[in-house]
Amino acid sequence: MELILKKDVEHLGFTDDVVTVKPGYGRNYLIPNGLAVMATASAKKQLAETLKQRAHKEANNIKNAQSQADKLNALELSIPAKTGDGDKLFGSVTTADVSDYLAKEGIEIDKKFISIAGGSIKRLGPYEATVRFHREVQSNFSFNVVEAK
Repeated sequence: MELILKKDVEHLGFTDDVVTVKPGYGRNYLIPNGLAVMATASAKKQLAETLKQRAHKEANNIKNAQSQADKLNALELSIPAKTGDGDKLFGSVTTADVSDYLAKEGIEIDKKFISIAGGSIKRLGPYEATVRFHREVQSNFSFNVVEAK
């Protein structure tokens, strides 16, 4: 039995995949739970058109993400932080802080798409972070944590 998945199904496939399953699994589980529909000729045509339109939108999204990544790579970011003895910080610098300072520079990125090696930063100095703009576009950038004046 051929079906078109409407939602991701673990160990079977992702949304909009055409899969072949046993008839009982399709009729009794996938279709009644809204996870799939029958892969008729008209449904396949509609799926092909949807995928074609989505590919065009996806190309635009990738292009925009790449331009933001290039803008980020050209940026020199310094994050001021209060310090105690030596180079230790009061508190820490987290992905939320990096996101806020990037927003001030004109690059809007949600903190959940920023990853700092080791989690939070507790000392002054240069650091690297990875930003995921799109599932196909990631960028590594360097920034400095400096003493606040």
